[in-house]
Amino acid sequence: MEAYFKQQWFSNVRGDVLSGIVIALALIPESIGFSIIAGVSPMVGLYASVCIAVVISFVGGRPAMISAATGAMALVLVGLVRKHGIEYMLAATILTGVIQILLGFLGIGKLVKFIPRSVMTGFVNSLSILVFTAQLPYFVGESWQMYAMVVGGLVIIYLFPKISKAIPSSLVAILIISVIAITTGSDVRTVGDMGDIKGALPSFILPNVPISFETISIILPYAISLALVGLIESLLTAQILDDLTDTSSNKNQESKGQGIANIVNGLFGGMAGCAMIGQSVINVRSGGRGRLSTFIAGSFLMFLIIVLNKLVVQIPLAALVSVMVFVSISTFDWSSLKNVLKLPKTDAAVMVITVGVVVSTHNLAIGVIVGILLSAIFFAAKISKVKVTSKKINLSNTRIYSVEGQLFFASVTDFVSAIDYKDDVETVEIDLSHAHVWDESGVSAIDKIILKLHENGINTKIIGLNGSSKSIIESIGVYNKPGALKRTMNH
Repeated sequence: MEAYFKQQWFSNVRGDVLSGIVIALALIPESIGFSIIAGVSPMVGLYASVCIAVVISFVGGRPAMISAATGAMALVLVGLVRKHGIEYMLAATILTGVIQILLGFLGIGKLVKFIPRSVMTGFVNSLSILVFTAQLPYFVGESWQMYAMVVGGLVIIYLFPKISKAIPSSLVAILIISVIAITTGSDVRTVGDMGDIKGALPSFILPNVPISFETISIILPYAISLALVGLIESLLTAQILDDLTDTSSNKNQESKGQGIANIVNGLFGGMAGCAMIGQSVINVRSGGRGRLSTFIAGSFLMFLIIVLNKLVVQIPLAALVSVMVFVSISTFDWSSLKNVLKLPKTDAAVMVITVGVVVSTHNLAIGVIVGILLSAIFFAAKISKVKVTSKKINLSNTRIYSVEGQLFFASVTDFVSAIDYKDDVETVEIDLSHAHVWDESGVSAIDKIILKLHENGINTKIIGLNGSSKSIIESIGVYNKPGALKRTMNH
């Protein structure tokens, strides 16, 4: 236990504390903005970010990952809030957590390995595009000071590491730009302009909804959507951080942790949330590596709300926008643009379509699902090509068909059509030494060939079956058994 705390909590104290402070500041406009999207008070998003970050730091499966209120979850919630109100939103948030815990016990984390690299790249690139475009509204109607501060913030972020890496350059940029804005009285929008931040702790509340089948029927569809959207984003973000830090994480524990965090969050008046790839990348690039960084992000955000809210409301949005622009630039996989023409066409198509779907729908989960389905279809198409060659042995009046490839639902049509059922031979041997039978469609195709040849008076032999192919044929096949055709035809 001591080794666990030392490794995951206290192995990088300074880096985790400083990066956590950066994240806390970056979470403020995001949380408020997502609250506005969902149609609830700004404090609902802020409370959610505090609760989820603090809880997930203890029970999550990926150290240094930041979870809070997110745009994807807010988009799912907006319809529920509009139709039924905030109490049903809280109930749906709690039910979301229950579903995520169940999925964690069912081993949903194993599904991450089925997400292709092209989908992961599309996910990252589309996220960086969404983060960047989300900053554009902050420039509308602004003075030149806003543009100057954003540029100044970016200059600090990129150049300060050349002076010192002891303090995250993002934090330095926020502090310097805030001081300039406050001391000069610049006419730029601040955090306070986004919504009222009350200096009050969240309180424990049970959702005021009737416990009935009708309530369940209302919140269950939303809860299922929230659970899946949240887990897709969280597990993908965990995988990306695994790659960035060259470490591994427990995806099933992350699913359970997300569930626990959402249950606690719903009981303290917050909206459903999940992992945030943008803030998680900021955390890692700012030096965060352990659970302490996530805990500091949530607890310091609460400190900002309760104690320093008078100062927080004066932070210019330009300072935070510069940080998010930096994140979008650094998150984008620029090498993918160079390699897109070198990749297999199917992989390039999946990556581009994933980005297109996410950017058009503003829903990362939909884009990922579409990308996975396309990858599956393209993969099935690639392995559905079956090569069938034949040779005739005149001495025994036998035709031998050699089959190479995978026999399953997508390939059996070509396999069946390659056989000459009116051939002038006594026997047909089908050699499957270089083939594999995967499913019922493959077995059914072999049965069909045997039956059609038998109807034309041709004996059939199936040879070269590997162990698993033989097993599935013996289990569900009809005709490829001793005496089967004779019994069938006599019947």
